[in-house]
Amino acid sequence: MKIQLTHKFDDIISINNLLEAWKEFEKGKRHRKDVQEFSLDLMDNIFSLHSSLVNHTYKHGGYQAFKINDPKPRDIHKAEVRDRLLHHAIYRMLYPFCDKTFIADSYSCRLNKGAHKAVNRLDHFTRKVSKNNTGACWILKCDIKKFFASIDHKILIKILTEYIPDQNILRLLEEIIYSFNTKSGAGLPLGNLTSQLFVNIYMNKFDQFMKHKIKAEKYIRYADDFVIIDSSAKRLRELVVPITEFLKTELKLELHPRKVEIRKFRQGIDFLGYVVLPYYKVLRTKTKKRMFRKIKARVNEYHNGIITEKRLKQSLQSYFGVLSHANAYTLSEELKNQYWFWLNECENLIMCRSHMIMS
Repeated sequence: MKIQLTHKFDDIISINNLLEAWKEFEKGKRHRKDVQEFSLDLMDNIFSLHSSLVNHTYKHGGYQAFKINDPKPRDIHKAEVRDRLLHHAIYRMLYPFCDKTFIADSYSCRLNKGAHKAVNRLDHFTRKVSKNNTGACWILKCDIKKFFASIDHKILIKILTEYIPDQNILRLLEEIIYSFNTKSGAGLPLGNLTSQLFVNIYMNKFDQFMKHKIKAEKYIRYADDFVIIDSSAKRLRELVVPITEFLKTELKLELHPRKVEIRKFRQGIDFLGYVVLPYYKVLRTKTKKRMFRKIKARVNEYHNGIITEKRLKQSLQSYFGVLSHANAYTLSEELKNQYWFWLNECENLIMCRSHMIMS
């Protein structure tokens, strides 16, 4: 029998939990208009939300849709502040429990995990399988097609019922899940905090299949990307059919036909923005170009007064953080040089404009 969540519905909807969730939710968002409006009558809004939850009259609101490029175009759907506050309250109670049920090598949207650790784990596994780059090492790399848009609501709720005995919690989660769909009975919004947890719960079924049925010891997953490392290309080829069948029959998901590949490790593995090779890691070419493009845009925003100098430097440091996980000394120096060049270029432009105005 699976372990069960011990928290009750009252724990999630308590005033104390809602207040703690608000503290977490508002970090970095205090300047946003919708958050400021909600905070003007914070206690009234929290008591109103609490009352609707106690009386089981709560209804999830709609979503504001917009697009981002991160790096490919993505549709984001943002819920109202009231609903996002509730998402945080739910997450605070469910995440610590659910995280205990996940495998160690699931790295997306988890504390003390993340993309960098997933890439380091891949590096560790390839060294082990290749016997420190002296033997054969192959990687099966896969991607799930239209991942968030394909999460089946009924299957997700069925999985949740295996872990959550409290019917009131399940009804609340159903309200959130059914508040959005991309097609009939499927789809989770990328903007919801709860969606991050739901997809890990959903894919945990696949992770357990990979570990206990397939017996894939060296398996790593980050969201919809996963890799399996083995010394035999033949063994990896034999895994594609059972993986495809399990995803289709159990989770109603399908592999992206153009993103299933088996490669020799020495050819390099493109994974989560990095290319992992024997002895070193480098940044993916597209990631490099995007990084330079974004820093240049940030410099322009700074000189146009859109962002502060502190924000500009934070952006620069975040990219140096990305580079610190790769063999990228030369690239780091190039980024520094380009940064100062763009700064000086903008300052010269401002001076030219000033001289033109004065003359």
